[in-house]
Amino acid sequence: MAIYTLPELPYDYAALEPVISPEIIELHHDKHHAAYVKGANDTLEQLAEARDKDAWGSINGLEKNLAFHLSGHILHSIYWHNMTGDGGGEPLEKDGTGELADAIAESFGSFAKFKAQLTKAAATTQGSGWGVLAYEPVSGRLVVEQIYDHQGNVGQGSTPVLVFDAWEHAFYLQYKNQKVDFIEAMWRVVNWQDVARRYVAAKQAGNTLILAP
Repeated sequence: MAIYTLPELPYDYAALEPVISPEIIELHHDKHHAAYVKGANDTLEQLAEARDKDAWGSINGLEKNLAFHLSGHILHSIYWHNMTGDGGGEPLEKDGTGELADAIAESFGSFAKFKAQLTKAAATTQGSGWGVLAYEPVSGRLVVEQIYDHQGNVGQGSTPVLVFDAWEHAFYLQYKNQKVDFIEAMWRVVNWQDVARRYVAAKQAGNTLILAP
């Protein structure tokens, strides 16, 4: 039985126009995200078979595949909800996202400085990757991370709250090779209410890491 399932989109394919075309949303969700879900489930089956047969010759590849597909599934599941056709702007107290706004100002100096850092992190990923705003529980601050593929170059305890997909399949049909134009456009559809909820939830979870006995 499958462990992971493809979540439904919280809007229709055309909801993010003109920033992201319906064709991209359909392909991205129904094909690419679905492939990560299938890949994670298939890898779990292969690991179960390896345990049953005590056959570990491919363990390194299987563990890497699980990390790749599972992280792809998780990041995409956040990505869809991080966007809305009524989004954009910045988090503000009057919109009920003041706690997030304060955290961004404290962690980065200002919203403008945060926006510049996340934009650069996402737009300059080498090859495939993501730009991510994450809650880092050891310091209790927000950090920007540049993820290669789906799972590399991140703090082990950090929780993603805002993700920008910088893989070519997220934008190429519409923006061609102009990744920076896509990242700039993404700011027009950010769902700050969703980001704020994720930030509050991550903060309330606290520092669950055991750093010393």
